[in-house]
Amino acid sequence: MASEEASRSPRRSRREPEGRAPRQDKYSVLLPTYNERENLPLIVWLLVKSFSESGINYEIIIIDDGSPDGTRDVAEQLEKIYGSDKILLRPREKKLGLGTAYIHGMKHATGNYIIIMDADLSHHPKFIPEFIRKQKEGNFDIVSGTRYKGNGGVYGWDLKRKIIRLYRKEVLQKLIEKCVSKGYVFQMEMIVRARQLNYTIGEVPISFVDRVYGESKLGGNEIVSFLKGLLTLFATT
Repeated sequence: MASEEASRSPRRSRREPEGRAPRQDKYSVLLPTYNERENLPLIVWLLVKSFSESGINYEIIIIDDGSPDGTRDVAEQLEKIYGSDKILLRPREKKLGLGTAYIHGMKHATGNYIIIMDADLSHHPKFIPEFIRKQKEGNFDIVSGTRYKGNGGVYGWDLKRKIIRLYRKEVLQKLIEKCVSKGYVFQMEMIVRARQLNYTIGEVPISFVDRVYGESKLGGNEIVSFLKGLLTLFATT
């Protein structure tokens, strides 16, 4: 009888070996930059403050694409201030597209979760702990910020604005392998591919704010490329 009950009982979840502490999650923020010398110190300070106050293990990877305004010099100073274990500058020589910036940053990420966001302060880092809580609550593969649910709002936001997202690292790696877009449509394609692959997606309502300093990085040609990328995406999914 006892053996029958044992066979019917659910299998227990795998535990860490006795005497070994469970691995602490680490979050790698990928922060592509281009002409963000005014915004970068503030976004980094806000990120560090949010992570530190929440006791979250983190690193911030700055991928600067040859900014002519001195963004790289600012990033180097931030690396000295906060330490090269927390701020990692991984620059490129020129603008090569948002998608390839994430691919480049992923190569240097040591966290088991990846957060992608913009450096122009359109997303406030104060929402990140909520993303992390949401992921743990639902064991989601991806958590995306949305302005269409709950208390999310928008201030000066338009269709060109990118979206903050949290990914399991292995999920992001698989999605990058599937994506063909390299520019601003990259993030939209990622979420479409994620749904095709049946990854679970949680959503957190957040407020979007238009860039604090500087001009939008999207010029007329890039907007045309963005729209062409959307058409290609819809035609291939």
